[in-house]
Amino acid sequence: MLKQFCGYISIIGKPNVGKSTILNSILDKKVSITSRKSQTTRNNILGIKTENNKQMIFIDTPGLHIKSKRTMNKILNKSAQGIIEDSDIILFVIQRLSIDNEDEQILKKLQQTGQKTICVINKIDQVDNKNKFLPFIEKISSMHPFDEIILVSAKTKDGLDNLISIIKNNLPENNHIYDNNFKIENDQDSFMFSELIREKIIRKLGDELPHDTFVEIDLIEDKEDIVEIHATIYVSRKSQKQIVIGSGGEVLKQIGKQSRLEIEKHLNKKVFLKTWVKVKKNWNTDSGFIQSLGVGGNYESK
Repeated sequence: MLKQFCGYISIIGKPNVGKSTILNSILDKKVSITSRKSQTTRNNILGIKTENNKQMIFIDTPGLHIKSKRTMNKILNKSAQGIIEDSDIILFVIQRLSIDNEDEQILKKLQQTGQKTICVINKIDQVDNKNKFLPFIEKISSMHPFDEIILVSAKTKDGLDNLISIIKNNLPENNHIYDNNFKIENDQDSFMFSELIREKIIRKLGDELPHDTFVEIDLIEDKEDIVEIHATIYVSRKSQKQIVIGSGGEVLKQIGKQSRLEIEKHLNKKVFLKTWVKVKKNWNTDSGFIQSLGVGGNYESK
């Protein structure tokens, strides 16, 4: 009988280095929202890729925020650190030719673990002269005994096949945890829909609205010819509510339309999406409320 290999792979790095894009590119599907704003991924998503006798369970963690005192970031950090400890392989992601103090602080946390660690240098498509990577790789090698250092571009998928091959070669011998019949449950759909809507808010409003929004799915009703979804967008101040709604409700209409089209693509079915915007003062400093919304939880996707 053919031996089976299976392991958890965590994707660690400071915000906005491309962790979510790497996961999405490897799995060739969207399971983690992406934008140019930091802190877009608030939950630990399991993306499962099985190739023959090798099963890789990818965990996309929230970006680590070193020495942050905000309640939201404390919860995110606790979630990310717990994942590091439970991983079989760690992908430490940095970008281009840059490694700053925040990267080094995260690296110090990784040095306290005994897991295999692969350094993934992302966004290499943004560097014209690839010869510049040689001294940079030497510098990184002197900072930590990485099992591998690999150059990739999650955007163009350059180097991703090599990365997957390296991961498979380092998987521990274990029986597969998920079989081919594993399906996404309704609460995972709820999480994905809420994140898709929040992604549209971030992309539409950019710097106008800080990351003080959270989307909660109130209803998913699968009817014969359409799926009805109700969603509440939480903001922390009245002024933010008006920004999300926009003049004559135009901004909210555009966010709703863009979200609906992407959810329809995901479900391959017509969608009726109804959205509301509510003010929950200081929700992002209320740890009990944050955790009740599922921030820092685990969601699984195949």
